[in-house]
Amino acid sequence: MPTVPVLRSEWIKIRSARAVLGSLLAVFATTAGITVLTAASIGTSEADALGDDRLLGAFFGINFGQIAAVAFGATAFAGEFRNGALRVTLTAVPNRTALYLSKVTVVAGLALAVGQVTGLVTFLAGQAWRGDHALSLDDPGALRAVFGSGIYLMLIALLAAGLTALVRSGTLVMSLLVPFLLILPFVVGQVAGGGVEFLPDRAGQLVMRTEAPGALGPWTGLGVTAIWAVAALTVGWFAVRRRDA
Repeated sequence: MPTVPVLRSEWIKIRSARAVLGSLLAVFATTAGITVLTAASIGTSEADALGDDRLLGAFFGINFGQIAAVAFGATAFAGEFRNGALRVTLTAVPNRTALYLSKVTVVAGLALAVGQVTGLVTFLAGQAWRGDHALSLDDPGALRAVFGSGIYLMLIALLAAGLTALVRSGTLVMSLLVPFLLILPFVVGQVAGGGVEFLPDRAGQLVMRTEAPGALGPWTGLGVTAIWAVAALTVGWFAVRRRDA
């Protein structure tokens, strides 16, 4: 199990790696920034200018922020697989399971904390520009969407982290996972119809909708994304345990 010294060392790694810390901060900057800029440009025009579902439209920038979440999860793990860094780490922490769980815990904790701040700021700042069309935290589903958006960003980061532990390349994971999240849902939607709602992004983003349109509900949809993340972390754990450093 993770111990305080190992958790602290993983935090130091992330804090001292500019690419990793930068991608974490980009989750907030991209999600909130794009949402606010888009809302400001639209102003008080049509109520559904950001989409048919006004609640989901309040988190418009999360489609871009999830890319930063992928980058954070991937880069947080990728450093261990460059230039023999994993051998050095295992010298200090021989228990691979404890090491892996510590990395996952730190990535999850940071992504969740930033995700929660991101969700709240994105909603409040974006709606400040919408005038009479603005939603408030008292509206149905708003608090659930704010809280769920942070969990969603954390799960996307963990999905990327687990896949990086499996393939040992953050670049490869980003080059595959970003199109998977941004392009594949549209392709699957044309071919498989309702099957698209079980993809990690479409399922997870149901928590930010006023009403779920398909078989999944807001929380069950987020649960599907959690299954994707747990599956990736599990295969990543097996890879770290079995492969040579």
